[in-house]
Amino acid sequence: MPDIVNIDQEKAWNGPEGAHWARNQDRWNAVNEGFNEPLLDAAGITPHHRVLDLGCGSGQTTRLAALRAPRGRALGLDLSAAMLAEARSRAEREGITNVSFTQGDAQVLPFEAGAFDAAISRYGVMFFADPVAAFGNVGRALRPGGRLAFVCPADARLNGWVAAVESLRDVLPVGDLGTPGLPGMFSLAGPDRIRDILTTAGFTDIAIDQAQVCGTWGHGAEDAARFLLGTGPGRHLLKQADAATQARAHRTLTDHLGDHMAADGTVRLRSTSWLVTADRPTDPSVRA
Repeated sequence: MPDIVNIDQEKAWNGPEGAHWARNQDRWNAVNEGFNEPLLDAAGITPHHRVLDLGCGSGQTTRLAALRAPRGRALGLDLSAAMLAEARSRAEREGITNVSFTQGDAQVLPFEAGAFDAAISRYGVMFFADPVAAFGNVGRALRPGGRLAFVCPADARLNGWVAAVESLRDVLPVGDLGTPGLPGMFSLAGPDRIRDILTTAGFTDIAIDQAQVCGTWGHGAEDAARFLLGTGPGRHLLKQADAATQARAHRTLTDHLGDHMAADGTVRLRSTSWLVTADRPTDPSVRA
């Protein structure tokens, strides 16, 4: 694998977190797939486009991009070997031949200049140690006039899974679930920060719009509670508790999630994100 500068992220996504996401790819897609169509529409993918998917995970968005570009190609990039293995397997089973996947760090990977018409990401660009360098590297991989489109979480308080975890404060040592400005889920929660980073990285015509969807977290409150407590934040909290406290946490979370059950028995939680688009200037001397 080429050089990695985001070492902590590489370890996390090739450890238990990456294994969890690979094992539960269909469940995570059920949580996040409501953003797929808005993201792909915003990217303006045409049948001939060459598309780069940043932090592609198990590759759902990469495969969908490839289907929109049947005479082009789509490349999924991620740090996680486990998730990329799932992505390749799923693409083969689905018979999608104009897609490929590479393990690497988008911040430093030596892309061919102008190799892509569009770069997309669904929740894959919040973890860079140096986001300006990372987006600058991605910008160089886009042709002049190429489009960047990504989805990233907005304010933590506007996301239902955060409220669910917050319901455990009387049971578990729930701390800060995300610090804006630091690598992590909510590093790009501030639109001014997004704009500053992309402008410094050389992008123009930056647009930041709020998007909300309701994702499916489980079938029944108990199932959804088990899933949420099995995520990275959930596992971290449970490790600090004894068996009795863990059981109490599960009951508390189940009660909270019971208030979010739809008529079909699924648990639906709101996700609030930014849908961001930006262009690589046609004239490299032009700045935002």
